[in-house]
Amino acid sequence: MLYRVSHETVYDYGESVSLCHNQAHLIPRTLDYQRCEACELEISPSPPRIDPWQDYFGNEVRYFSISEEHRRLSVFVRSVVEVRERPSFQAARVLGWEDVRYRLAHPVDDECRLAVQFALPSRLVRCSSDTAEFASVSFQPGRPLVDAVIELTSRIYHEFRYDPTATTVNTPPSEVLRKRRGVCQDFAHLEIACLRSMGLAARYVSGYLQTEPPPGQQKLIGADASHAWLAVFCPGWGWLDVDPTNNQVPDTRHITLAWGRDYSDVCPIQGVVIGGGQPAMRVAVDVSVC
Repeated sequence: MLYRVSHETVYDYGESVSLCHNQAHLIPRTLDYQRCEACELEISPSPPRIDPWQDYFGNEVRYFSISEEHRRLSVFVRSVVEVRERPSFQAARVLGWEDVRYRLAHPVDDECRLAVQFALPSRLVRCSSDTAEFASVSFQPGRPLVDAVIELTSRIYHEFRYDPTATTVNTPPSEVLRKRRGVCQDFAHLEIACLRSMGLAARYVSGYLQTEPPPGQQKLIGADASHAWLAVFCPGWGWLDVDPTNNQVPDTRHITLAWGRDYSDVCPIQGVVIGGGQPAMRVAVDVSVC
């Protein structure tokens, strides 16, 4: 599939901004099954320069600073992305979840050593006895890792309600678990917390969904905005992505933008603003087939 992606973020400030420094995670990653063929970034007011760099996780980042006084900041990104079928995960089904937990606790190769950082608590994902208890229903002794993860993903989808009014960016997984509602970011954080509670490694993935579904298929939840899911580490095979908001293993309708320990590592735009008062933000996303 070849997609044309547009992502616009507009900040309207109550007071003038005299200076802002920002970094943006808005450039799709290039992977074995995905290639970003073109990407154009437009910023208004126009900064004197836009500096590209890769962060610790290998995500493409753009840094810009604006010293011109302004009351509105607009960041618009156009991308063309090719997405191919992902590798079959059937070979990963032989891994028992307890064996994976042991390998992470006693890493003997670079693959496992690098994955360990995703098994630890992070800024927005803290494990608790509640997340461990919720996860343990799916992680019975001797069960294959993939089967347990897919069941956990399905349970979150069926037992939780998508509700944009129920949470904020900083809502912890324990509160999402109690309320049984939230958005894609919350469901990803919750499942990551559950997996880390079991001693497993899971990372947060940001991206997009195809806005209009193929004929005969339902529109995916979160298709009109940035989306989020997660990936669990499978030693010797790689990282298996799962989407608890839509109860599926991501396919060619999912476009990967960036990944990290949680949302705070891959926030689309973050920075420091001098002035501005209380801003109003609006975001518009569209993903269409070329």
